[in-house]
Amino acid sequence: MKTRRLLTALLAALAISAIFTFWLSRMFAHSVAKKHGTLHYVATRHSLSGGEVLNSEDLQFVDWNSNQPLSGSFARIEDVAGKVVLYPLASGEPVLDRHLGIAGAGLSAHIPDGMRAISLRSDEVVGVAGYLLPGSHVDVLVTLRPSSAAAEATTSIVLQNVQVLTAGQKMQPDPEGKATHVDVVTLLVTPQDAERAVLASSQGSVHFILRNGGDHSIADAKEVSVSALGSQAPITPVAPRSTPTVIRQRIVSQAPPAPRYSVEILRGDKQSVETF
Repeated sequence: MKTRRLLTALLAALAISAIFTFWLSRMFAHSVAKKHGTLHYVATRHSLSGGEVLNSEDLQFVDWNSNQPLSGSFARIEDVAGKVVLYPLASGEPVLDRHLGIAGAGLSAHIPDGMRAISLRSDEVVGVAGYLLPGSHVDVLVTLRPSSAAAEATTSIVLQNVQVLTAGQKMQPDPEGKATHVDVVTLLVTPQDAERAVLASSQGSVHFILRNGGDHSIADAKEVSVSALGSQAPITPVAPRSTPTVIRQRIVSQAPPAPRYSVEILRGDKQSVETF
């Protein structure tokens, strides 16, 4: 009997201890959540491409630490639905006001605040064989040819890391990445860069340089002139080896002189010698 009572008391103590531990853990978790706080932001339910119109099915709520609030975020789905996504968004990414444009506004919906869109002429050579696709980044070069014969032509970079908004009238790249021949390319630039682009296109010929999508560095490139193209040390031409001239001498052998004979002639008292 005493053993049963002892066992019952032990089980009751364990039960009370478990209940008390659970209550303490709930109180502690509640106090931590109340201390830090949790925010609910509108985020994407799946990946979205630039130019898509947001629907309520594309959106969801995500929890966010209140110690790191997001500027320009949304707390209501109805504030986001019906607007256009300007840039590609990953699944679960909070939607910010700088990501959105007004639906039905065409190209202007893709232009963020403080930026401008400017169109420049292009062809297969200038446009990198048609591989200037919307969303790619380029550098812009200008070649100036002065009217004075004394001055020489120069080429310099006027814009770097500029985003291509449209290629022709297309605002979305080809799904298969195929090249497209276009006559006009629209760039996303700042107002100051727009001034530089207009001046460059009016004073000389413009070329585009396609960049790697992950390369956002700014190069410290200097202006190049025609004379700089030949600034390398000249190569001295090697004179051709001349073929030695062989002079042949004709040796003429002379015949030995013919032998000469002398004859002594006596005529009386006179004596003479004849040679022949």
